[in-house]
Amino acid sequence: MLEALLDSWDRNNRILVNLLGAVPEDAMDLRPMEGSPSIAELFGHIHYVRLVFVQEDAPEFARPMQKEEWAAERDRARLVQMLNDSAAAVRYAVKARLESSRAFDLHYDHPVLMLQHMIWHEGYHHGQIKLTLKLAGQPMSNKVAGPLTWRVWMDKT
Repeated sequence: MLEALLDSWDRNNRILVNLLGAVPEDAMDLRPMEGSPSIAELFGHIHYVRLVFVQEDAPEFARPMQKEEWAAERDRARLVQMLNDSAAAVRYAVKARLESSRAFDLHYDHPVLMLQHMIWHEGYHHGQIKLTLKLAGQPMSNKVAGPLTWRVWMDKT
């Protein structure tokens, strides 16, 4: 069961990285409305939130963090590296705490709840990113989005 759970987290990160790759280069600074975070800031926020919760709940797996929660990283390769690194930190923290039957330090009644929270949180922002593109006249069609998202969840490996 643990491997299936961790696989779901790995798939979630793959979907997020796939989404990043599908966002047009000139769209990273788009915002759905004034005062809202840009697409680039949403990706930075997701990375930051992952690392904050690891730092607070399983500090032995903490990684260096950016100072600003909503920092917009412009280098795509660097952003992919950041997302993969923070996903690995969450994965290792959850796996280790489950295997040792050790609760998290601050949040969550059970380590599995961190993964569920992160997947829900990231899906929420995934939708915001796609809506921002749509509002800007650059919608992502289901033909494009399907193989990058839903197929990653549903296809057997």
